[in-house]
Amino acid sequence: MKTIARIQNSFVSKFGIPRQSGVIKETESRIVFEPEFRIREAVRGLEDYEYVWLIWVFTENGNKWHPTVRPPRLGGNKRVGVFATRSPFRPNPIGLSSVRLLRIDQDETEGPVLVVSGADLMNGTEIIDIKPYLPYTDSHESAKAGFSDYVDDAEMTVIFPDKCMGVIDEEDFEIVKAMLAKDPRPSYQDDERVYGMAYNVYDIHFVIKENTVTVLDIQMKD
Repeated sequence: MKTIARIQNSFVSKFGIPRQSGVIKETESRIVFEPEFRIREAVRGLEDYEYVWLIWVFTENGNKWHPTVRPPRLGGNKRVGVFATRSPFRPNPIGLSSVRLLRIDQDETEGPVLVVSGADLMNGTEIIDIKPYLPYTDSHESAKAGFSDYVDDAEMTVIFPDKCMGVIDEEDFEIVKAMLAKDPRPSYQDDERVYGMAYNVYDIHFVIKENTVTVLDIQMKD
């Protein structure tokens, strides 16, 4: 397998990254091809598709796998088979994400760059293939979704104090708000401790109580 591209975005750590692609649509990422694959002809016709599949490599899971895992959607308390989940702890650390293709930039130095939204990949993640999304075969609206069919996915209320509003710009504010509304904590943790989350150039500290996220402060990284 060859790394054909790497993703560039503001997800600088695992904590807080959306648990599935498309969950937070406001995010924008750049897919920059490795020098060997910076060829315009290789993406010819891709602009005619609205979504693409990214096939990529988990690099932060320590290359460990387990036959059973505890999915976040089950509260981290119930074990199911690894092949019945999208857990990163797999025999082969391969991820699959469906993202929206916003445009293709023809950069003078980096070649064709794909600009996408809805990615759930950490900055710098290696991509090993890109394929077009085909609605007539890839979409099955009436399909069963296992335990995901029975989990409440309601969003939390997010409260920002006035002192934070002057620290973060408007675009990043909307993304951070969406990330916090999805409760970035590990599902097996349900307490009122102070959590920290990194996004772009910001460190965000917050607490969660009774389905409400209260941001304590937002600091610029050194």
